[in-house]
Amino acid sequence: MNNKVLIKVLFPEMDSEFDVFIPVNEQVWKINRMVTKSVFDLCGLTGIDSQEYLYMNKLSGKVYNNNDIIIHTDIRNGTELVMIRSQQEEKL
Repeated sequence: MNNKVLIKVLFPEMDSEFDVFIPVNEQVWKINRMVTKSVFDLCGLTGIDSQEYLYMNKLSGKVYNNNDIIIHTDIRNGTELVMIRSQQEEKL
């Protein structure tokens, strides 16, 4: 396996998808932050918190833990990941 994989990230809220190379030796939360920031910068959106989003595998429906390392998951070249909003309750 190379040190990067090419994935497709789907953002249903924006009806957009992006092809992204990600490093396999990073944790999911770091990739989430990097990809979310890049996509929202490209779309001209601000004030978005990457912690609001989770990765879900489009085929299997698996939601990835933020502490997982990419190489130890089933994320490989061509994997399609859907960015979904976390269902955390707001704190008053």
